[in-house]
Amino acid sequence: MSAIDTILERVQGLKQTGADRWISRCPAHDDSSPSLSIRATGDGRVLLHCFAGCEVGDVLNAMVLTYAALFDAPLAHHLPPVRRGWGARELLELIAHEALVATLVVHDALERPLTENERDRLISASARISNALDFSNGA
Repeated sequence: MSAIDTILERVQGLKQTGADRWISRCPAHDDSSPSLSIRATGDGRVLLHCFAGCEVGDVLNAMVLTYAALFDAPLAHHLPPVRRGWGARELLELIAHEALVATLVVHDALERPLTENERDRLISASARISNALDFSNGA
């Protein structure tokens, strides 16, 4: 199955807006009207953009996909990433970002009930903070 077919089958409210272009409801947030732009390129790549501001990684996570799903095949210049672990600064930045997300979601929860996406994001933030702390302790 091509990359574009994989993406298109996982979104709702899909409308074609042109040749190799679509718009749909974004699965990463509670979307009542289409805000996710989807475009297939001639070389087998899929471009995503949420006009509400969702990150591509969050959109892919909501579709239970990885970044690899955006490509029909690895690009000629692609090399597998070499990861030598996380630096202290990267871990602190990750923890700070996820703590901010958790704080904002909890703040909203004090004013109104959380949506399912907000609850899931809070759980995700908690897990990421826990994983980063485990990693920093050598686990």
